[in-house]
Amino acid sequence: MTNCKSVDQSLSITSLSASEIAQRIGRKELSPVEVVEAHLSRIEKLNPAINAFSHIDFDGARAQARQAETIAINGGELPPLLGVPLTVKSCIDVAGLHCEAGSRLRTGYVAAHDATLVARLRQAGAVLLGNTSTPEALMAYHTDNELQGRTNNPWDLARTPGGSSGGEAAAIATGMSAGGIGSDGGGSIRVPAHFSGICGLKPTPGRVPGTGHFPAGYGPFSLIGVVGPMARTVEDLQLLFNVIAG
Repeated sequence: MTNCKSVDQSLSITSLSASEIAQRIGRKELSPVEVVEAHLSRIEKLNPAINAFSHIDFDGARAQARQAETIAINGGELPPLLGVPLTVKSCIDVAGLHCEAGSRLRTGYVAAHDATLVARLRQAGAVLLGNTSTPEALMAYHTDNELQGRTNNPWDLARTPGGSSGGEAAAIATGMSAGGIGSDGGGSIRVPAHFSGICGLKPTPGRVPGTGHFPAGYGPFSLIGVVGPMARTVEDLQLLFNVIAG
């Protein structure tokens, strides 16, 4: 980005919180392209051992980053998540991505449209890196399935990061993602957040639209099941929640 100020290189971009990334992009201290490239590089380095991702959208993320950079260079009031690299649990529709929820019954399912909350993230300027692994049909407190295999805890590869938002928690804890979206019916955000050493919020039902979630975000699931933010800081949870709640 033109007119970028020098950045303390001793502070890794991928260790910054989502809020810090957004603020530094707003001050032209960081470029959305360099932020996204740093996270993609970390994914290439760490994901083979962690196996947090269901799908990594390298080309799409780079295209989104270039678009964010153009917006940042042009100035004016910037959207709150401009250039911030995020991930989404693979049971939530992201247009063009396989959103199979770890289930062979959904093998080959590619979302035609973004879930409502994903559309809100895009409108807020977020860059979606890809989606993250779950247990089969979300039905376990560990993350393992026959499509992607086992996701490992970033603090101890012999242990689980929890479930069912275990891939999301592991990606965020390792700095492969600055934050993201999970879902929770009986602990599926809270358990992996605890196991992986990050923050997670199960919102009050009805605060965030569950459309585009598998299982469907209405009917029985909506009585206890919700979608919500996951991140490394409480400040980031509030930032993400404000966007997806609309």
